[in-house]
Amino acid sequence: QVQLVESGGGLVQAGGPLRLSCAGSGRTSSSYTLAWFRQAPGKEREFVAVITWTGSTTVYADSVKGRFTISRDNAKNTVYLQMNSLKPEDTAVYYCAARSGYGSVDVNRYSYWGQGTQVTVSS
Repeated sequence: QVQLVESGGGLVQAGGPLRLSCAGSGRTSSSYTLAWFRQAPGKEREFVAVITWTGSTTVYADSVKGRFTISRDNAKNTVYLQMNSLKPEDTAVYYCAARSGYGSVDVNRYSYWGQGTQVTVSS
């Protein structure tokens, strides 16, 4: 079992930065593929970014490519999402997720989820 706890959400003006963190604990969480998803009101949960357990491979949604950076510190069992040049359309609840297999953009392939952290971008 893996437990995930997100932090770092909040209210930010458009164009500003924000960094999210997700701390993992439990069964060898450092060996898991970790990802960020987000869900805006009335919309389905969507993929944002994923990083393999070695950190050697990252994949981003087209909507955040060039603005967001995912990274991880396995010594701290923590994954980060640095968000720059934020836009109002980035407003959503952001979730981190973990799975023991290869990286995936499919929300249904992730077994473990955090509780989410709200990000609100004002125009």
